[in-house]
Amino acid sequence: MAAHRRSAHRKPKQRPLTGSAARTAATLALAGAATAGSVTGAGAAPAEPAPTATQVRAKGDRLYHDAEVATEKYNGAREEAATATRAVDALADEAARRTARLNTARHALGSLATAQYRSGTLDPAVQLALSSDPDAYLQRASYLDRVGDRQNGLLRGIRRQVSQITRVKARADQETERLAARRAELREHRTAIRTKLADARKLLDTLTADERAAYERAADARHGGGPSHADRSAGRAPVAAPNSRAAQAIAFAHGAIGKPYVWGATGPNAFDCSGLTQAAWKAAGVSLPRTTYTQINAGARIPRSRLAPGDLVFFYSGISHVGLYIGGGQMIHAPRPGAPVRIAPVDEMPFAGATRVA
Repeated sequence: MAAHRRSAHRKPKQRPLTGSAARTAATLALAGAATAGSVTGAGAAPAEPAPTATQVRAKGDRLYHDAEVATEKYNGAREEAATATRAVDALADEAARRTARLNTARHALGSLATAQYRSGTLDPAVQLALSSDPDAYLQRASYLDRVGDRQNGLLRGIRRQVSQITRVKARADQETERLAARRAELREHRTAIRTKLADARKLLDTLTADERAAYERAADARHGGGPSHADRSAGRAPVAAPNSRAAQAIAFAHGAIGKPYVWGATGPNAFDCSGLTQAAWKAAGVSLPRTTYTQINAGARIPRSRLAPGDLVFFYSGISHVGLYIGGGQMIHAPRPGAPVRIAPVDEMPFAGATRVA
């Protein structure tokens, strides 16, 4: 009986694993060991420290600046796309007009050929010999010669028109390719702007409420603070503009104070930086190009020491920001998303140059 109990509690003998079963077991054992090591933290790389509030603010500023650079490139590509669109439309109209004239010439030639076919002709010498009225025959022959000259003229005209239409269509194809390239640039810059602005917002959302408020105060200080939308006339002072056009441009910019910054906007309810200066000078009857890097060449370059109200002032090495100088070291500009049009000191950003428009 005791022997029976001992046999009952004896563990069953296990057969050794062989072949693929052995390899599977070894793999599982190694995986388990690796997992155990990772759970215990042995050899794990330390987590990167979270960026400080100062680092977040600095990166946010860079992202906003990069977005403004992309905005000016977007504005330029959009202007070029509009020019290419007008060129394509004009060439299409020209091709249509030339094709209509070609069809008219072909119809005239066809009518002439049909008339000759129906009338039929004999050899001129035979017709003269058979004619009862040689004088009348010679008169008709002279007319036929003139008809032949007209036919030759029509043929030459048709060949010339076909050649012209071919050239017009070739130019239209080139402009169409140019338009497609500008539209691709637009999509690229639009994506870059939206991505950078979204990254900036996401980054700044990691700040505490107090840190975010401090960032906004610092950003306002860097961009001049300025009057609110509710008090656009605040900060307005008599400006001794050098001429009436400069005075009109400044008056327009004062009227825009408090309106929001929106990339790609040229008014009347929102502006980006070059959109504001373009609109201000347009109100004074002067047409400026669309972008900062083309506006800087729209007038006479002047040194900072000779700034006068109405001059355009540019910033950063890439000429990516512009404002309208109003005297006293101040300008009116559209700073960035979240910061409306305002008065700001010129020396708050890296000065890159100035241009006198009129």
